[in-house]
Amino acid sequence: MPVLERSALADSPLADLHAIASELGIDGFRRLRKEELIDAIAARQGGSQPAAEAAEEAPARSRRRRGGRGRAREEREEDHEERPKPERARAREEEREERPRPERARAREEEREERPRPERGRAREEREETVEGIVELSDNGSGFLRRGKDGAPSDEDVYVSAAQVRRCELVDGDRVGGPLRPPRRSERFPSLVRVETINGRRAEEVAEGVRFDELPAAFPSERFAFDAEDETLKAIEFLTPIGRGSRVTIAGGPHTGKSEALRRLATALAGLGAELETAAVLVGARPEEIAEWREGPLEPVAALSFAAPADAQAQAVERAIEHGKRVAARGGHAAVLIDSLEGLPVAAARKALAAARNIPAGGSLTVIATAAAPLGGETTVVALDAHVAGARRFPAIDLLASRTLRPELLVGEAGAQAIAEAVQEEAE
Repeated sequence: MPVLERSALADSPLADLHAIASELGIDGFRRLRKEELIDAIAARQGGSQPAAEAAEEAPARSRRRRGGRGRAREEREEDHEERPKPERARAREEEREERPRPERARAREEEREERPRPERGRAREEREETVEGIVELSDNGSGFLRRGKDGAPSDEDVYVSAAQVRRCELVDGDRVGGPLRPPRRSERFPSLVRVETINGRRAEEVAEGVRFDELPAAFPSERFAFDAEDETLKAIEFLTPIGRGSRVTIAGGPHTGKSEALRRLATALAGLGAELETAAVLVGARPEEIAEWREGPLEPVAALSFAAPADAQAQAVERAIEHGKRVAARGGHAAVLIDSLEGLPVAAARKALAAARNIPAGGSLTVIATAAAPLGGETTVVALDAHVAGARRFPAIDLLASRTLRPELLVGEAGAQAIAEAVQEEAE
């Protein structure tokens, strides 16, 4: 057995000192106080004093200093440490473990699990299973990693605490990876220990990013090419071009075809594939329109009829916009289509439209919404003519009221000149 320094012995717990004393053959070591036990071990290792004498003198010193009652109390404490717990105490502990823990307690525990671990915990971390899935948030702020291919709930899902959702600013649709721990007795699902990756990037890199509202903005310079045979899409593409990061309002009165134009744009944008994450939000819509949207290629992320409260409509739009912001801030491209802004509070409508942004050398968020009239601040306005629509002549675009700021950035100087000539011809 190697010789231990006195400092190492002083840092060791009493149980370890007892084990060392037993291995060295020190008699009566359980009656010694820790300091006396260290003296005895040091003496035995150094050979300066026989272990038996050290063991005999130490109790005497203890009796002279502390008296019989102190020694008896110490013996009772040591005996209590070694005595196995009664069955009733063990049963109470097991019962406490089985009780369901509140959400706040569970969040605190998972935060403790995420703190840096000492060296002894690294071997255990190496054995942790790592999982990855798509985040689906609950109303209480927590969420689940859906691990199935179709994103449907399953027994393989992993619970994500509300604290982790807030800390990493997770949103619906984020692909998250990290280690998990098995479910405890009162839990159904395993839990995510910590978030390690978000959409393929390390969580630390994502967390250190600049807030979306503080990111720089530039006029859109990359046009969406629909390449469709649809006349309405052709007219929008060449007369009122839309690019990544555009802020678009499809404006017009009732029965001018705003929703239909938006639905056709949604179909075209959804066809661009994984390069653009497209979401549609229906608020204040007719039930028949909701049914038509659900039959199309782009399922709305939220669909509220005109009977829904204005606050609920505003919250649905805000959730979709926040998700788009997160995608853009992380370097991706997103588009949010809203039908319509008319039933929203003015502040909520302006906030949603203003979120559109083209980030130089980064991602983009495009917002296309229908409204009775432009709100102001748009980069593109697609105005629809009620008289033309009433005559069922489509596309019913009012060129004189429509516009795209800096069209040369999207279609070049020749394309911008062609748009100007078309407007001039319409005016004449």
